[in-house]
Amino acid sequence: MKVISKNILADIEGFPKVIKLEILSEEISREAKPGQFVVLMVKKEGERIPLTIVDKNLDKKTITLIFQEVGFTTKLLGRLNIGDSLYALLGPLGNPTEIKRYGKVILIGGGIGIAEIFPVAKALRRENNYIITILGAKTKDLLILKDELEEISSELYIATDDGSYGEKGFNTDILERILLNDSFDLVYAVGPIPMMEKVSFITRKRKIKTIVSLNSLMLDGTGMCGVCRVSVGDDIRFTCVDGPEFDAHLIDWEELRNRNRMYEDKERYICKLYKLC
Repeated sequence: MKVISKNILADIEGFPKVIKLEILSEEISREAKPGQFVVLMVKKEGERIPLTIVDKNLDKKTITLIFQEVGFTTKLLGRLNIGDSLYALLGPLGNPTEIKRYGKVILIGGGIGIAEIFPVAKALRRENNYIITILGAKTKDLLILKDELEEISSELYIATDDGSYGEKGFNTDILERILLNDSFDLVYAVGPIPMMEKVSFITRKRKIKTIVSLNSLMLDGTGMCGVCRVSVGDDIRFTCVDGPEFDAHLIDWEELRNRNRMYEDKERYICKLYKLC
């Protein structure tokens, strides 16, 4: 669980820092599949948080994690340096992505969600899918993994809120335009909840199979606590053991938004208490 390498991918005033860590974990690197995640603790007194396994290296026996310093635990995680160790690391968790030859696929990622589509993109490319990747970020300097995804993708489109790179606007605007002129077999989306909800709205009208990977609040990560429950159709599902991927057209997005805001005040209080924000 030792940090083998650390890279700061984005560090812009006014925005959360984006950091990539390579962690030594022979067992997890051996078993991890695209779409799965780990739950980690930085220190004994801290909380558990889920992070997607972005990549793995079997020769080095490592996994790669990418995260934003948006809360107390991610700020603690960002303070780790090469040679430091995590207190606890559990994984791989969750159901892996169904990887097969779909045909024509759109992968759409927003913000830190770009990191989460990366392992799926690599796996789908190995199955000879035609991949269109659409990335979205607030500004050019927050755009991550562009070169890596450009190499994998058949086509790559980028939107930034301020127009500093690619098109000015949202990645969902590009998605809507592309779907006007062509048909696709799958859309896979990861990003902020409003982005994923908009993707679901756009693809539902066209009856295109759409999968989203959720970052619901988690405590236990093994299905014991129920904190990460989400309504999918008429059923209650648990993101940690039934997900993290679900049919976007069946999710109760309003409920998901409300649940993810439950502890914002407490998070800010603890972050200020420990002088991390």
